[in-house]
Amino acid sequence: MKQRQAGFSYLELLIATLLIVIMLVPALDAMQSGIQGSGIHTQLAQNQYRMISKMEETLALPFAQLLEQADLVADPTVLIPAPFSDPAGTESRRLVFLARYDGDNADGNDNPFNGTDEGLLWVRITIENSPRALETVIVE
Repeated sequence: MKQRQAGFSYLELLIATLLIVIMLVPALDAMQSGIQGSGIHTQLAQNQYRMISKMEETLALPFAQLLEQADLVADPTVLIPAPFSDPAGTESRRLVFLARYDGDNADGNDNPFNGTDEGLLWVRITIENSPRALETVIVE
């Protein structure tokens, strides 16, 4: 009786190698997507912390100074220039918007930026060309 030697035949080795090669392509694609997703998440998280930092810096300023800037611009869609907003050309530029705010809607027009209430100020911080923003209303 003839005994079979332990080990793989060339055909088995060829099939195993072929299966590894075939499975390697989708595995590498999956890893690439994961790495890209991680990079995107990192950038979003950094921008979120940068917006929070700018909001804290802005809210630390005296209310009168913020109100003065809001009155100079007098439009909630116009950004407040440096030193409030980051200078043009800054990577992930943070933009600051200030406006007086209508908290009680006494005029009944549902526009929070006219018929404003004394002592209320709207603050918005966003990253340029980004849909994300932080907004708050502060009281004098």
